[in-house]
Amino acid sequence: QVQLVESGGGLVQPGGSLRLSCVASLSPFSMNIMAWYRQAPGKERELVARITRGGNTYYAASLKSRFTISRDDAKNTVYLQTNSLKPEDTAVYYCYAQSAPGSTYWGQGTQVTVSS
Repeated sequence: QVQLVESGGGLVQPGGSLRLSCVASLSPFSMNIMAWYRQAPGKERELVARITRGGNTYYAASLKSRFTISRDDAKNTVYLQTNSLKPEDTAVYYCYAQSAPGSTYWGQGTQVTVSS
């Protein structure tokens, strides 16, 4: 069982930045994939960004220019740097891990609210 704990969310003004953190109970390097998803009220959960064991990254096309996913294997942590935040980025952001096909895990989520 892998435990994921997110932090770093909060209230930020439009144009601001936040760095979200996901601390895993195992090293991110041991995971096939780690990712960030988000879910806004009334909408489906959507992929924001993912990073593979080999360090390859993928982003939702609309977010690629503003968000960056990274990891620190020594700290068992995956980060999501979010810049130039917009009100439409308001959502609960979830950390996701896949240790093997069919073995997936979710964190409890961290709320990001972008508002003036």
